Amino acid sequence: MNGTTDSEAILRGVLDQWKAGVDGHEPELVAARFTEDAIFQGLRPYTVGRPGVAAYYDSQPIGLTAEYRILETRRLADDLVLGYLEVDFSFTDRPAVNVNLGVLLKRTEEGWRIGHYQVSRLG
Repeated sequence: MNGTTDSEAILRGVLDQWKAGVDGHEPELVAARFTEDAIFQGLRPYTVGRPGVAAYYDSQPIGLTAEYRILETRRLADDLVLGYLEVDFSFTDRPAVNVNLGVLLKRTEEGWRIGHYQVSRLG
């Protein structure tokens, strides 16, 4: 694989599991995709660590789903992959929310995990 293809495969491997946890309203599964000390910035004040990630996704409504599109990837080092994405969060009772998402994935003993997650809502 070339660098871009490899980086996209790594991102998809982690983000597909993240998406499955979001779509299934399984906050602990979502949080397990993050490093123990991950910096997490959703659409509310930031938190650090898996418990904050789990609490954030536990507070989301049942039926929330996520569809993502990878816009850019960069392999910053052997153990770091940067991803920039567009994500549509859909709800059962209101319009979807479109955001841009920056993630930094780090290879850990557990495998690839999200070490930094930063959402930007445009418009």
